[in-house]
Amino acid sequence: MAVRIRMSVHGRCNRRIFHINAVEGGRRRDARPAELLGIYDPYVPVGGNTKTIQWSVDRIRYWLSVGATPSRSVVKLLELGGILKAGSPFHTHSAKEALKLKKSSPTLKALEEVKAAKQPQTSS
Repeated sequence: MAVRIRMSVHGRCNRRIFHINAVEGGRRRDARPAELLGIYDPYVPVGGNTKTIQWSVDRIRYWLSVGATPSRSVVKLLELGGILKAGSPFHTHSAKEALKLKKSSPTLKALEEVKAAKQPQTSS
């Protein structure tokens, strides 16, 4: 089964923290991970201005090299942290960008031209 890099929820209500884990793909959200890769704390302390994230960059790169697939939220964190580049294969496009790419693809244009050529033209 494929390994995924995803977050699991921990902490009390209104004070959540997220563990970044390497987990078997079909397991539930808070299942026992194969490895704990990092901790993300979105809580900003009073007087502070940053959120806290602690992770093992070497282990994350290892899991990515072995073929683990990160979730969308993990991809965003890894891009913000500089571990993944913005054009990485894990980067998902927004719906608008995907629609633009689909409309501008050369294969789609070629298919539309073939369909237009096959349709009988009516003469008036």
